Amino acid sequence: MPTLRDKFRGCIAGSWVGSAMGAPVEGWSRERISQTHGFLDQLLHYRHYTAHTDWQRPPGTTEDGIERQKLIATAIIEKQDRILAHDLVAVWVRDLEPDKMVYKQERFDRSLLDLARAGVPPSELGKLWPYPNVVSLARASHPLGLINAGDSQGAADDSFEVGKVYARETAFGLRWAALYNAAVAEACKPNATVSSVLETGKRFVHYRAEGGSLYALYDTIDGEVSRALELAEKHTDPMAMRDEFYEFYEGGRYFNYGLSQANEVVSKGLAVFAISEGDPKEAIGAAVNFGRDTDCLAAVAGGLAGALAGSQAIPAEWIDQVNEATRQDPYTNNKRTIEETADGLLEAFVARQKRLQDRLQLMGRPQ
Repeated sequence: MPTLRDKFRGCIAGSWVGSAMGAPVEGWSRERISQTHGFLDQLLHYRHYTAHTDWQRPPGTTEDGIERQKLIATAIIEKQDRILAHDLVAVWVRDLEPDKMVYKQERFDRSLLDLARAGVPPSELGKLWPYPNVVSLARASHPLGLINAGDSQGAADDSFEVGKVYARETAFGLRWAALYNAAVAEACKPNATVSSVLETGKRFVHYRAEGGSLYALYDTIDGEVSRALELAEKHTDPMAMRDEFYEFYEGGRYFNYGLSQANEVVSKGLAVFAISEGDPKEAIGAAVNFGRDTDCLAAVAGGLAGALAGSQAIPAEWIDQVNEATRQDPYTNNKRTIEETADGLLEAFVARQKRLQDRLQLMGRPQ
């Protein structure tokens, strides 16, 4: 049974390896991946952001989603506690360099930084965000699940609080992040199972629904999660399941981030986690070969499976290569390794629990 430390490491490793392996074929069709690589299960060189092709990324180099995740991790590690939107933006303002962001982050990341430096309150930034259903938060906020390990409610709450920097509260992207991070928090429990993780995700599909017509809108999330898990139960071959998913998600190339909608990526991620039976190596491999937004999908499926199974279930050579690429990366906002990032988050989790225990002891027995 993996230790809590190994679960933290597995979550970070699964998301980083998935991002790095999926990035070279991001946006490709399933046919192109198959014709070019057969079944892709290795880390490759790649180029990203075609306006800056002078940098060829070494195998194992992560991309914009992990840059966002690193910033969330830094804020948690430094605070040694759960964070608020302003804690994250303070790290942005201090650590991000626009000249480097050109190579590693999206234009909207740079725009949000400009707005924050101009004085827009962190909790208001999301109201200026033009992509309310993009998967940006859900695929990058694993540390919110980890600092709330065992507390799915807290993970969902933090997804909305920190998510204010990316979307207004009515945005569906936050709801997909909340149910996903609730599942990550459940996966960290010592007795967690594939079934308990999926049941937790399903339980949060109506999170923060106030009833009436708004509640009915949340049924669309419930429907997509249910359909995805039905496909996972129906199939034994992930690639056959992939082909059936294409009946529902095949368009989107005609608008910005059309392949990166949270409903598609998170529902697929849960299905890949399910059909892989929580095995992070299998989940990453399946997600990378799905086509469309492969790096986000592999980060979602791999991070969740890693939190359940631990880092020992991920090939050591994959982790070593990602760590080496991180050390070589001239443009990343932080060069902590997978282990250093996960262990820092674990230390923050333990420090938070100790403060809660000390406070309870201080207050004495309730009468």
